[in-house]
Amino acid sequence: MTEDQATTEGDVTNVTDFELTRALEVASSVPDPEVPCVTVADLGILRSVTRNESGQIVVRLTPTYSGCPAVIAIEMAVETALLTAGIDSKIERVITPAWTTDWISDEGREKLRAYGIAPPVGSSGGRRAFFSEDVIACPRCGSTHTTKVSEFGSTACKAHYRCDDCAEPFDYFKCI
Repeated sequence: MTEDQATTEGDVTNVTDFELTRALEVASSVPDPEVPCVTVADLGILRSVTRNESGQIVVRLTPTYSGCPAVIAIEMAVETALLTAGIDSKIERVITPAWTTDWISDEGREKLRAYGIAPPVGSSGGRRAFFSEDVIACPRCGSTHTTKVSEFGSTACKAHYRCDDCAEPFDYFKCI
């Protein structure tokens, strides 16, 4: 690759120029408009920050799913944050590979839990009951005695649950 780049992929940040470093920091700090406790970096939708052949900074974002109503808002928020920081950039939407909840960072999962949203389970270390649906732990008390109230919560990417022990309602960020 001939581009300089700063990337959030994996746990390693590869940075070769100060402006890229700054652009990565700024873009990484933009909160998700639907779930403001996590940033676009926490969610793993910030794919990379690079410099193209003409020297312009390019920020690549992957939507959580094709019908997500927040996609344009996220792109505009990242672009605005960069412009406010004095960084001229171009936003590119990257649809392959498709985003998965496996891309949510461990820190992002913990932020969701602290905010009262059960993080996704499945291939990212969740427990699965034999021949049944995922076991969703209450983000408030930790109980696994929970009941799905609705397939959809406050947004389409979340389901609504109730804890049978502490009786608190909560959203569950669906595993995609």
